[in-house]
Amino acid sequence: MTSSDAPSNEVQGLRQQLASQRQALLASLLVSAWMVEARDPYTGGHLWRVARMAHALALASGSTPREASRIAMAGFLHDLGKVGIPDAILRKPGRLSDEEFATIKTHPRVGARMLAGHPLADLVVGVIHHHHEMPNGRGYPMGLVDMEIPLDARLVGICDAFDAMTSTRPYRAGMPIAKALDIIESELGQQFDRALGATFVRMGRAGALDAVVGHSDEGIPLQHCPACGPTLVRTRSARAGNHLACPACAARFTWAAAEQGLQALPSGDHALPEELEPDLDRAQIEALVLDWADAIAGD
Repeated sequence: MTSSDAPSNEVQGLRQQLASQRQALLASLLVSAWMVEARDPYTGGHLWRVARMAHALALASGSTPREASRIAMAGFLHDLGKVGIPDAILRKPGRLSDEEFATIKTHPRVGARMLAGHPLADLVVGVIHHHHEMPNGRGYPMGLVDMEIPLDARLVGICDAFDAMTSTRPYRAGMPIAKALDIIESELGQQFDRALGATFVRMGRAGALDAVVGHSDEGIPLQHCPACGPTLVRTRSARAGNHLACPACAARFTWAAAEQGLQALPSGDHALPEELEPDLDRAQIEALVLDWADAIAGD
């Protein structure tokens, strides 16, 4: 090694160290978002689905791959502020009262405050703060209109609403994809950005969302508890013989090998306390950090 090589190697080492630190920061945020999601038994996979759809819509709307990854990352983190919502409201099996919905509407501001000063905040805070704004000004928390709403927030807002419509809740089954797309189309320029919404509808009608709806990871569909519906999430690390619990009713299941992959079979027992703990999918988090590494790389 020559003396002239030393500074170059040192700079490269510092860059790698910085990249590792930023990836660790991202992983901690993704874990936090994942744990917030785990509090609601009926939102398993919601963050992954929104992130996947946001990435696809961003690319279809002309974003660069790096920008699409950043938007997908923001999509995964969009509900971070729900950490401040009481369980009695977040897990309520029926429709929310006006007062309860007013509490839900605080989560974008809470999320934005949580990220104040965070090194990665500028990449995602616009989506976290404004994903419930609407072009017609009837959204929250600020009642922004049209182009006042950040583009990435308008984009993630479409994906978030679509996933809410197509996901099952205790008081209603998820809508068919076609019906949800018809609703989005009917609200173009009102609840949803006109251009982004039109692109999303075209994608959906072409089948681009079929492998995302009803899934919690790539190729892994949600599975059904006989009593509660599609509440069972299989992590990438799950193996035949492992146990899991329905997060809604605490029924115990066992993963069993089948032709179509692992299937959750009811055991007839009540889950053990340790089986009711949220089963963090570390493999998914690690994969997402690698997927989005370029989006958080320093310039």
